[in-house]
Amino acid sequence: MKRIFLTLAIAFSIVALQNCGNANNDSKKTADSINEANTPANIGDRDVTTTPIDVSEDDAKFVTEAANGGMTEVELGKLAQQKGQHADVKAFGEMMVKDHSKANDEIATLAQSKNITLPATLGAEEQNLKDELSKKSPSDFDKSYIEAMVNDHEKDVKLFENASKNLKDADLKMFVDKTLPTLRSHLEHAKSTKEKLK
Repeated sequence: MKRIFLTLAIAFSIVALQNCGNANNDSKKTADSINEANTPANIGDRDVTTTPIDVSEDDAKFVTEAANGGMTEVELGKLAQQKGQHADVKAFGEMMVKDHSKANDEIATLAQSKNITLPATLGAEEQNLKDELSKKSPSDFDKSYIEAMVNDHEKDVKLFENASKNLKDADLKMFVDKTLPTLRSHLEHAKSTKEKLK
């Protein structure tokens, strides 16, 4: 009986955290917390109904970070297609939507197979960036968006390079090694677009 009550209490807490209307709600942090709680060491005997994640906690953190980044690229790419003035900015946004939607589908399938919880929405920092870019005037949008894409892809390339060296799960490592050349290409494309906007 205690185990059932504890299970229900944990489930209710997770749902409450995810549905919180609080401006500080960060879907990425929530996903990381759920994954941390669902590591085999943390589950222990507390809950026989919870399926533990099938990867290390560090591997799961990488997956939530990568998924959050991929969602951000798609959302900002859509914004670039709507607000962008320069043809190259619109084309870059279209490429982000296409390439990152494909990668997002792949990482979602991997996450499901490994019992990893993904963020349901953009993390707080990424949502703030989207909100800021949404408020930009059309004349300011292009440069701000491409600058954000250069910065973001520099971080993404570094994240994936570290993951390629440090991930323990073979399936995740294969995804990283397959995706990394695309991210490097995006970075170079963003840099060349930035030069055109000077």
